[in-house]
Amino acid sequence: MKRIVKLIAGWAFIVLGVAGLFLPVLPGLVFLLVGLTILSTEHRWARRLMIRLRRRFPKASRELRRFLQKYSPAA
Repeated sequence: MKRIVKLIAGWAFIVLGVAGLFLPVLPGLVFLLVGLTILSTEHRWARRLMIRLRRRFPKASRELRRFLQKYSPAA
């Protein structure tokens, strides 16, 4: 059940991110990164993509990690 919720949330953020790339009211890149971060816990392709993005954009990686630590529920 937890895995299904993660997958739905991850893909929902990906869809919002893609919509945000075309709509000026949504921060598309942020939603894409959050969706990839969620999906990277379940899918190898998302994990590899996140590693490449973190190497290419280290500052954005630090900011995303800080954001997720601040707003994610304690496990």
